[in-house]
Amino acid sequence: MNIAEVAKTRYATKKFAADKRIPDEVFAQIKELLRFSPSSVNSQPWHFVIADSPAAKQRLAKGTQGQYGANEAKVLDASHVILLCAKTQIDDDYVRHLMAVEEQDGRFADEAAKDGAYKVRSFYVNMHRLELQDTECWMQKQVYLNMGTILLGAGVLGVDAVPIEGVDTDILNAEFDLPSRGYSAQALIALGYRDEQDFNASLPKSRLSEDEIMTFI
Repeated sequence: MNIAEVAKTRYATKKFAADKRIPDEVFAQIKELLRFSPSSVNSQPWHFVIADSPAAKQRLAKGTQGQYGANEAKVLDASHVILLCAKTQIDDDYVRHLMAVEEQDGRFADEAAKDGAYKVRSFYVNMHRLELQDTECWMQKQVYLNMGTILLGAGVLGVDAVPIEGVDTDILNAEFDLPSRGYSAQALIALGYRDEQDFNASLPKSRLSEDEIMTFI
């Protein structure tokens, strides 16, 4: 597999084939990508609402009405749609929850290693929470790392995808009662297989040149 070729050939799907479904064993790999995406200090400040049935997709499509109507068909015709949500707060209880899971998974050789990891993680969490006061923004950035992982991973799996920021997040927050659960809706990813009439499938890739975007030092 040439990962660069995957990056060059994957694209933002504009029209999905409504009769094509991602096999369960393939979507199981996408779910693992959701879990194992990187995040700053392994904070994992996310939650995912996944729709894989017509009724479930109709609920997500509530966020694609009015000015976002152009995205409704993408949601309804896709095989699976993921609503990516970010935590709205992070505190010491959550840090200790992360630490407990990591300890269970065998991340710490001894108590000293565990204490060291706690100090490092708490330093960065408190920096964003108390000093910079930008924890929501910081956690949303981690969700977008996850989105990138899914988009590239889907390409590797031969699954078409499109990220959709054009949604009414207020409607989706209310639909799934996200604020009371400590989350906020950020964006959707629709996944499936392209329709033969998808105009974007045959358009050439366009990216800025290496010389413009890279500086070697």
